[in-house]
Amino acid sequence: MTTQREAAGSRRRHSNLADLVHNMSYEVMPFRNTERDVVENVPITVPLTVTVTEAKGIDTTLDLAERLLGHGYTVAPHLPARQFVDQKHVADVVARLREGGFRSVFVIGGDAKPVGEFTEAYALLQAMEAVGHPFEEIGIGGYPEGHAAIPRDALELALKRKATTATRILTQICFDATTTATWAAGLAASGINPPVHVGMPGPVNRQKLIRISAGIGLGASARFLQKQQSLLWRFLLPGGYNPTKLAKRLGTAVSKVTSNIRGLHIFTFNELRKTEVWRQELLAAISEKDGRQ
Repeated sequence: MTTQREAAGSRRRHSNLADLVHNMSYEVMPFRNTERDVVENVPITVPLTVTVTEAKGIDTTLDLAERLLGHGYTVAPHLPARQFVDQKHVADVVARLREGGFRSVFVIGGDAKPVGEFTEAYALLQAMEAVGHPFEEIGIGGYPEGHAAIPRDALELALKRKATTATRILTQICFDATTTATWAAGLAASGINPPVHVGMPGPVNRQKLIRISAGIGLGASARFLQKQQSLLWRFLLPGGYNPTKLAKRLGTAVSKVTSNIRGLHIFTFNELRKTEVWRQELLAAISEKDGRQ
């Protein structure tokens, strides 16, 4: 017989999963048909971020972000520090985004070779502050499993500095829900308070992942594959990745710690129709369970 404690634990895990799913955003990539695919498949209630590719540059991302904003979406373009030339470039981009009506951005260091004086996100955040940016929402990156090229101590210091001006943290992919929850609990305990949105792949297939990795430029593709080795082998193994299982494991893990985890950020790899079908199925399952309780 199920005890009251077990029943309460089940309700708490369900509640946490429901909260995560109801607070979901999508990352999209600025490819030829992205605008069409977003408009055809994604409700305007789903917030979006738009990545920057090394080959296409910042302007392509801003162009797409402006068009999606015009369709009524909440859009945060990625701003990679290493692709900004100088302070004037920062001022020009901030002015363009202000004129376009943007209220949200996602500031990262980026993996490309620096084209100018900025090498990390904190320096770009300071430059944006200096020109008086209008952004109400500023996302920064988080690394539950660390970063291959950055020592953990340096990574933690950088996050503390960035968090003073950020309003949310979007994590890199981590397939271990307990690791992510424990990392986020550590942030909360250390006084790093921005809400955490856990980055995870949606229901992308192996062929799509390989096409994308091959289509973002030779250098960028090599870095992508180096960073995402665990992602790649999970997709190459039959049945190696299931986004629903990971979302449920996150709901369980979050219920066991005190953290600022508040939502999911889905790396769609532009599989937008499939991702939205998956999200709706999760919402329907949650609604059905709510009705039984």
